[in-house]
Amino acid sequence: MMWVTLILLGLLAIPVTTELTRSGMTDAVRDKAPGQFALLSQGTTHFEWMGPERGPVAVCIHGLTTPSFVWYGMAKGLALMGFRVLVYDLYGRGYSDRVRGKQDADFFDRQLTDLLTHENAGDHLTVLGYSMGGAVAAHFAARHPQRVKQLILLAPAGMFKLAGPKIALARDLPVLGDWLFLAAYPWQVRRGIASEAHLPSSVESIYDLQEEETGRRGFFPAVLSSLRGLLRTPCEDQHRVIAALGVPVLAVWGDQDNVIPLTCKDTLAEWNPAVHQTVIQGAGHALLHTHTDVVLDAIRESRG
Repeated sequence: MMWVTLILLGLLAIPVTTELTRSGMTDAVRDKAPGQFALLSQGTTHFEWMGPERGPVAVCIHGLTTPSFVWYGMAKGLALMGFRVLVYDLYGRGYSDRVRGKQDADFFDRQLTDLLTHENAGDHLTVLGYSMGGAVAAHFAARHPQRVKQLILLAPAGMFKLAGPKIALARDLPVLGDWLFLAAYPWQVRRGIASEAHLPSSVESIYDLQEEETGRRGFFPAVLSSLRGLLRTPCEDQHRVIAALGVPVLAVWGDQDNVIPLTCKDTLAEWNPAVHQTVIQGAGHALLHTHTDVVLDAIRESRG
């Protein structure tokens, strides 16, 4: 009976042990990273500037599980349009610190405002948000409308509670939920990466980069913290504020997106009737890097 108990305890320890033995973010790793680092009020943030130094600033916010490299193809196109492009890693992802605490709207807003202050980015910003980054961008625009010239949302989260029954169970249960998440979610993410590996991409080796990210310690706890924080509540209030203040908004959707369903387009239109919306045929949730040229065309058209 003792051996059975020990075996069960060993099996139960596997998800936690696996997380603890993943590689951490070290100075040696950061030495090989592109871009720069800023020590902000909550920790170190990795960021990169691209494009002409005197161009209007475009701030690009990535999603739940994809660090800033997901923007590389888009950033090149935006730079050719004349933008000075800022991409950065949200805490818990990429080369930024694995910061403890609830990743709610205040958490992400503080990181972004800290970084903009550090870089003296000014106002008249074009703010682009992809997936969860769309929720971060919506909160930022609602809180700082005077700083936002245009809000561009690509397959944005925030229209509904982004969690299926299993994820919701892990999200809502303390302690046991952490174990369930570490046991099941890494497999789900890697399966999703593998399912898209055949797709074209404007980001070189993106699927290898995504797979490498899942091997970093602190990545999955950060994802869970975002599900418990920012993504727990839809962004209806924020979008209604944005509409009332007249901030120009472009939303781009994929008609084959199985993460953010196309029905969210109608939800956003209800909250903000003035929003300009584009649907890309044949595009899934990865439209940012699989249909980059079409997305860029939609942005050019929205600028007039």
